[in-house]
Amino acid sequence: MTLPYDWNPMPHVLAIECPACEAQARFEFAECVVIARKQDVSYFERSKDFEYVLTENAGTGRKHLALYFNSLDRTDLDTLTNLPEGYTANDWAHSDYSYRSHGYDVGTITCARCGLRRKHQLEWPADAFYQIAYKAKVLWAFDRETAITLMEYIRSTDRNRVGPHAAFLRHVPKVFMTSGARDTICAKFEKLLRSN
Repeated sequence: MTLPYDWNPMPHVLAIECPACEAQARFEFAECVVIARKQDVSYFERSKDFEYVLTENAGTGRKHLALYFNSLDRTDLDTLTNLPEGYTANDWAHSDYSYRSHGYDVGTITCARCGLRRKHQLEWPADAFYQIAYKAKVLWAFDRETAITLMEYIRSTDRNRVGPHAAFLRHVPKVFMTSGARDTICAKFEKLLRSN
């Protein structure tokens, strides 16, 4: 799992290493809505609650987007008021699925240890807090829960998994799944989990 997989969905919230203090921090992806009417562009350009983005793509042309950074200044989408007609705060809510409404790896980082709270450009999997090295390869997990699930999966001889992490587990590279790797990888994950 040295690379992120486009077809392997990522949760909306990840555990990453804080760039300021190296503790476990929380990263939450920004949500994006296409600005449908040109007359609304100026509202989103001026708004302190949104980041306005203009994209140009040869296939789809220009798109005006409004990004909302959850957990940056507010704790609740319901505090977004006075939106242009046709928009509701819920338009920027996270999907029920591990799916992003855009292709940007941007969001909000918050660290409970040092108090860092700002926008962050995600570098995945380099930013992953739950990662270990084995034979010059990196095995990573999205958060504590997936790290525990991954460790249990590697430790187990039962490779038939169902549930919310089944797709994630199906793509664990074989180098981490060998019987020779099992004890070393599990010991490294146990040490990481104990320290946090």
